[in-house]
Amino acid sequence: MKYKADWPEAQRRLTALWHGERLDRPCVAVRAPQAVENPTPVPEPFDDEARWLDPAYRVAVVRQELESTWWGGELIPSSLLMAGWVICLGGTPRFAPETIWFETREVDFTLPSPFRHDANSIWMQKYRKLLLSMCELAGEDDFLLGSQLGLPANDLLSMHMGTQEFLIALIDHPEWMVKAILTGAGDQLRVCKEHQALLRAQGHKYCYGIAGWMPFWAPEPFVATQSDVSCMLSAEMYDRFVLPELELYGEGCGALWYHLDGGDARQHLPRLLSLPFLRVVQYTPTPHEPSNGPAHLEMYRQIQAAGKIVHIDLPWQHVEPLVRELDPSLLMLSTWCPSRSAGEQLLEQCAC
Repeated sequence: MKYKADWPEAQRRLTALWHGERLDRPCVAVRAPQAVENPTPVPEPFDDEARWLDPAYRVAVVRQELESTWWGGELIPSSLLMAGWVICLGGTPRFAPETIWFETREVDFTLPSPFRHDANSIWMQKYRKLLLSMCELAGEDDFLLGSQLGLPANDLLSMHMGTQEFLIALIDHPEWMVKAILTGAGDQLRVCKEHQALLRAQGHKYCYGIAGWMPFWAPEPFVATQSDVSCMLSAEMYDRFVLPELELYGEGCGALWYHLDGGDARQHLPRLLSLPFLRVVQYTPTPHEPSNGPAHLEMYRQIQAAGKIVHIDLPWQHVEPLVRELDPSLLMLSTWCPSRSAGEQLLEQCAC
């Protein structure tokens, strides 16, 4: 791999992690800045849409990020493609400097769900153009392009309808909502597989995995998913409206990596841990909670006790304490350091 000479060793360690095998240290992904003699110039984007979808701008940004980063330990060279959010079941995206949002719309519950994938939409055309440009930049295996950054149907519907209307519809029109979520989930899964096939056709070796945000690689296909709206759902509603979507992804790909967002969503952790196809849980604390680290040890242990990998993004100061307290065979830590030398020292300190 062009930007990671030790990729074969990282691949070996990530494969051992996937199979629950203990090595001399847990998997630790370390990001650090790296000086570049002639950095790739990055022009200002024309507008916020161009910031996320213009191929020339995004290629320049990605190339600069790849060159100016030390990809230490099990950190996989990759870059966030926020443009994947435009794969949005027919929604209308609105672009901002930091993210992509969607316009809300009213729903006629006497008609079939309007939240369907449109392969010929202007946004899909722009996304494919961007993806092909990234394929050209990535080549066979210069960096991980991976699956698009997409959202599950349950979260997309909550954005397109508006959270309040979404929650009311779960009560007033439950059968319609179950069908709409599952239909949308089927569309999202098909698009994911179509894009993996496109990457393979372009000669890209690593066509699956999470790239950019919390990068993760496994020796077999998996789906990364979530349900941020679940923080407002009871356990019963989670089982009725979210679980069928997870089961669809599990049946379609065989394994799930799950982003659990905040303390209010932790009520669903026992149900999640009972799923045989769930392989990885990644937790993001809300701003009012302590950051990932020793404060959440009980939850990390609960995840590992169920035989699942816990993926933790945390400050480098909290890495060593967790290495001492958790099972290294089911542990993936992601962190950042101020320099390559500090990152290399941290990796040495993580030896079991």
